[in-house]
Amino acid sequence: MPNNIHTERLAALRAELAAQGLDGFVIPISDEHMSEYVGAYAQRLEWLTGFGGSAGTAVVLRDRAAIFVDGRYTLQVRDQVDGALYEYQNVPAISPAAWLGAHAPQGARIGYDAWLHGRPWARAVEKALEPRGATLAAVDRNPVDAVWDDQPERSLAPAAPHSTALAGVGSEAKRAAVAEWLGERGADAAVIAALDSVAWLLNMRGTDVSRTPVALSFVVAHADGTADLFIAPEKVTPELRAHLGNAVRIQPREAFVPALGALAGRKVVVDPERSVAAIFEALSGAQIIEERDPCVLPKAIKNPVEQAGHRAAQARDGAAVTRFLHWLSVEAPKGTVTEISAAEALHQFRRECGDLRDLSFDTISGAGPNGAIVHYRVSEETNRALDPSSVYLVDSGGQYPDGTTDITRTVWVGPGAAPDEVRDRFTRVLKGHIAIARAVFPAGTNGSQLDTLARQYLWAAGLDYAHGTGHGVGSFLSVHEGPQRIAKSSGGQAGTGQELLAGMFLSNEPGYYKTGAYGIRIENLVLVEERAMDGAEGAYFGFETLTHVPIERALVDDRLLTRDEVAWWNAYHARVESIIAPQLSGEALDWLKEQCKPLG
Repeated sequence: MPNNIHTERLAALRAELAAQGLDGFVIPISDEHMSEYVGAYAQRLEWLTGFGGSAGTAVVLRDRAAIFVDGRYTLQVRDQVDGALYEYQNVPAISPAAWLGAHAPQGARIGYDAWLHGRPWARAVEKALEPRGATLAAVDRNPVDAVWDDQPERSLAPAAPHSTALAGVGSEAKRAAVAEWLGERGADAAVIAALDSVAWLLNMRGTDVSRTPVALSFVVAHADGTADLFIAPEKVTPELRAHLGNAVRIQPREAFVPALGALAGRKVVVDPERSVAAIFEALSGAQIIEERDPCVLPKAIKNPVEQAGHRAAQARDGAAVTRFLHWLSVEAPKGTVTEISAAEALHQFRRECGDLRDLSFDTISGAGPNGAIVHYRVSEETNRALDPSSVYLVDSGGQYPDGTTDITRTVWVGPGAAPDEVRDRFTRVLKGHIAIARAVFPAGTNGSQLDTLARQYLWAAGLDYAHGTGHGVGSFLSVHEGPQRIAKSSGGQAGTGQELLAGMFLSNEPGYYKTGAYGIRIENLVLVEERAMDGAEGAYFGFETLTHVPIERALVDDRLLTRDEVAWWNAYHARVESIIAPQLSGEALDWLKEQCKPLG
């Protein structure tokens, strides 16, 4: 896939590295807030390499380069990145640090942007470089920015209040809880760098990052309940100023580093997972306490108002997705629907359902073999028709003021019956999905302890999938939210050790992917809730399923389902019909009722 643009950009970067006296440079997908999804100005990896995934890193040396992605992107990276320019490397089998330790020239000076990497990452790379006599050097100016002539500016869109009627708890109460948390640790302040934490703490939202309603800003929260907000002045409206009140001091973003320097001699909490290395450097005179951002856990435990709002958002979103699936059942067998036109149609159905602010991520619309690319993003170059007698996977979600949704459905595009193999794989995925949905577990259980429940039926056939089973979800915030998740435990992987607590939202999304053929995923969102049990010794929890959209009947081999699994299916679809049917009419309503008929 030779691409002259990316060849030229790589050459320009290497010339800039030479001018800065560097032998190499590391380019992550990241911003100053360690965000998963970043603004256009921070899409350095995509600009340089063409890779459009949400997680990845490139390392550029003078005579070779490599791009590192995890199992979600092993197919996508080969479609988008020129293998003649970059070696493909799989994480966690090898890390950028390990690769540099093996390939950095003796005595090399490897550059990195301290505003884009965490301190633990920097320390790991420094250690890996030591045997080669090489060093890691923080750059004064990012060399990618130096050669990116038309790099977008940071967004100056106004930030907006998020009302207590939607948030459930006011900002003053949240800041008071953080102040109490700081007092328990004898700390004076906490640096809040993660954009969703800033948004949660101040009940503030924005439009600076596509698909995530946050505003570019930092906060320093103090032990007296006050806070300093560092944000571009152009983003501050009179409404926001009134919403924040006098206890939140608003300062320009440029004042952030000097303010950190002014904390010299104080005890300051900094989250090493959510704060870049440059923040630690700016706090060199302070006594730093490395601990998790105090907003992370309370943000993950949704209050009753947030839970109710999410259910309302899910009901509207479920109706939109159901209308789309009905439309697809009519149009797709004609062979005229493409991945792009399907994604656009789904977006339109969501717009029509009311108060959609954005999608929660770029819709994954994968026909046939493209569905096997876990985080596939359709483009004009890759756009495929939904061929009759094929599998189509669509993973999508919406951002509404009262909730963030995320749902995956896999459908069979008729006419005719699906092959036995496809039905077998789909049903094994369904069994795993039901196992998670029906799980009951004691207090203290973490996500990695549940993950096997979803995989067991695939494992029994020698199959698996290369992604987690569930991630946390925000409340009109990030669609991927920590600290909770359901996934294999892997070397202390973030979130797998977090116990699941009542009020947490998670996805339930096992899958199966046959390279070059098709992909299958079934995803609903669930809420951790307390579960009363006669004779239980201690507290127990289970899941309330929050997503209500029919699951594809044509792909189910009910001979593989147990009586309890059939009962779950029937109860789930009865609930779907009760919630969605009142919002539909005509042929869409008839289709829904047909899809929700009991199995067996």
